[in-house]
Amino acid sequence: MGFVGRKDEQKRLLRVFRDDAQNATLVYGRRRVGKSELLLHCLRQVDVRTIYYECRQTSEALNVKGLADVVAESFDIPRPAFDGIEEALGFIFERATREKIVLVIDEYPYLRDAVKGMDSILQVLIDMYRNRSHISLVVCGSYVEVMRSLLERENPLYGRIDLKINLKPMDYLDSSEFYPDFSCEDKVRLYSVFGGIPYYNRLIDQDATVRENLIELLVRPDARLEDEVSAFLLSEISKIANANEVFCALADGSSRYKDILDQSHVSSPSMLANVLDKLVKMQLVQKRAPINDMQNKKKSSYVISDGLSLFYYRYVFRYASQRNVLDSDVFFDRFVASDFENRYVPHAFEEVCRQYLVRQNRIGRIEPPFNLIGRYWYDDPAHKTNGEFDVVTEDPQGYVFYEAKFRSTPVTQTMIDEEISQVEATGLNCHRYGFCSRSGFDGVAASDEIELISLEDMYV
Repeated sequence: MGFVGRKDEQKRLLRVFRDDAQNATLVYGRRRVGKSELLLHCLRQVDVRTIYYECRQTSEALNVKGLADVVAESFDIPRPAFDGIEEALGFIFERATREKIVLVIDEYPYLRDAVKGMDSILQVLIDMYRNRSHISLVVCGSYVEVMRSLLERENPLYGRIDLKINLKPMDYLDSSEFYPDFSCEDKVRLYSVFGGIPYYNRLIDQDATVRENLIELLVRPDARLEDEVSAFLLSEISKIANANEVFCALADGSSRYKDILDQSHVSSPSMLANVLDKLVKMQLVQKRAPINDMQNKKKSSYVISDGLSLFYYRYVFRYASQRNVLDSDVFFDRFVASDFENRYVPHAFEEVCRQYLVRQNRIGRIEPPFNLIGRYWYDDPAHKTNGEFDVVTEDPQGYVFYEAKFRSTPVTQTMIDEEISQVEATGLNCHRYGFCSRSGFDGVAASDEIELISLEDMYV
């Protein structure tokens, strides 16, 4: 399989790589999101000298030796004997006064930990060679919080980054290019677990069923991705038990701060706040506020935004004891199959619908274009109820309500009428309604007020 997606990011990177002037780029994003693969793919497309160095979690001396090896190979010279990282990088900057060079420093936080004042070293070199070097410097890393700190005013590199790319997981449509032979339904199922992470998606066996892939990659003891979630957490969180507690509460359906605190055994509200903040920064959890009351912290909610983490804590972690004593197929049928099909995937389908609408909105296929998309909070004091509608957009004319139906039977007019009546009963005034259906529609006609979206429409 060739390189998939990232067309916009490719254009932006290739533009600076082909620019004769000196420039600096920051590329960051969570582990496995495809940063290195993207950079290497772009390096192969430029007709200039390229140097790619992946920093190691070791001493400055060993990193200097590693970089010297790469330099020797790139310039076809004996390995230089650099005294330190500043001299090694200075050598490359100096050579870039004679020719265009693209230098990628991958996993930069490792080098930053090993070398005191590493940010300042780069800053001095960038400033020293600004008007005479032809280098395109790329600093890349997976520790999102560390990488973002390079952009802060207090950092020596502030104001010296010409291009910033925060590489996010791919959306449902780009992700489906990794498994084109599956049905649209199965593409939703696969996306619900493996999300937009290229590393995970490349492991999917197109000759196997969704069930077989899930068992082989996640459910079976010693599965390929069995320890993926815990390893990611351990790399950035010292007290893994607290993260486990929070994830279990979220996977069980708790979303409000108070409910998460009550359900988990985290020692204090401040500890919970710290854990949630860390998980949000790691892009594993998302904090959401209703679009009709975005400043109200009491109405904010937390959801696991990473499909692999959700699947792991909902099934693998929760039923670890049963998983170790049962045949993998029996375990899947008993503890995964029904909930996965009837609750897990339908919930993920809502996110697919949101992403579809955002795509349509960006290319001008929704009129009028909406400004916001998210959940809508409603409060009905008369009936002493409150709740949220999961997919609602807001445009200059008001709100549009969308319902996502991942069911095995078509959506009927009766079902649509019932949904609209329920929405109207809450006081939400919509100028249009939309319905996304896995199994199509029966006896329903689209109109100016009713939009019908089939699963096939979403994968065109």
